[in-house]
Amino acid sequence: MEIRSAAEILATLDERGELDSLPFMPEMVQFCGQQLRVSHRSDKTCDTIANYRARRMYRTVHLEQLRCDGSGHDGCQAGCLLFWKEAWVKRAPATAERVALVQIKPRNQTNGNGDDGSDALNKLLARTSRSLDQEGARYACQATELLRASEPLPWWDVRQYLRDISTGNVSAAQFVRGSWFAVYAIVRRKLRAPRNFPYFGGKLTTTPSDRLDLQPGELVQVKSRKEIYATLDKASKNRGLYYDVEMWRFSGGIFRVLRRVDRIVNEKDGRMIKLPGGCVILDGVYCSGERSTNRLFCQRNIFTYWREIWLTRVAG
Repeated sequence: MEIRSAAEILATLDERGELDSLPFMPEMVQFCGQQLRVSHRSDKTCDTIANYRARRMYRTVHLEQLRCDGSGHDGCQAGCLLFWKEAWVKRAPATAERVALVQIKPRNQTNGNGDDGSDALNKLLARTSRSLDQEGARYACQATELLRASEPLPWWDVRQYLRDISTGNVSAAQFVRGSWFAVYAIVRRKLRAPRNFPYFGGKLTTTPSDRLDLQPGELVQVKSRKEIYATLDKASKNRGLYYDVEMWRFSGGIFRVLRRVDRIVNEKDGRMIKLPGGCVILDGVYCSGERSTNRLFCQRNIFTYWREIWLTRVAG
């Protein structure tokens, strides 16, 4: 697909800078004019604001791991996967070879249509800060407005799983793994198994910490689940940070540190919040939606946050 020019996209937006209640954000202007593959249809996403359940979206796609850099939202480091309305993209010319990697052009270059996007960027920047009060700025972004841009999707609506497979969002192997896990979890809960599977908690009242001072580019190995459980309280948290069931599959794996995370926009109220001490995200490590109750096969690919005590530095 080819992303339309900033002027073309701006013409599709309402006075809030939105199309179908989904904001087009300033961080997206830099990609105008570029050609990228569609990685997934975002017919289904998940609610991380109210009740962590599936949501239905229409005429929206994700482009191969194109993520928000936070430049228009005071340096938010969440790195959310960007949503693209179909009206904002068009099929690339048939003669053009599809690019494999994203080449991000600086904002002082044109996007191929004689428009450097600066006017659109300035207009969009003015809409990202919703209000300013005694507690500071409240930001608006695709994550904070997701409930308005989608509608509830009950987990028992079988049509969503047919869409997952027919669109290629989910492979046959992924569907079997996710379905098996979902059924297994439901059966255990119905039988009132000794532990509240799959949300195993720890036993601590005060959780420990470890400071590795990891930096971007370093290699780390994720500790075993048993080792991580030993650092958690009964709510499966270490100093307030949740060890999620979607993080299990990475245990024992070796990954590269993408960056440290200190500040993110809170999706619930739009406030910038600070994440104290020792939290990192790993390159290519995000939620797959294969084990998520009530939101199976969500395509948001949200980065998972890791305490340094859950990781071991790999030498060499």
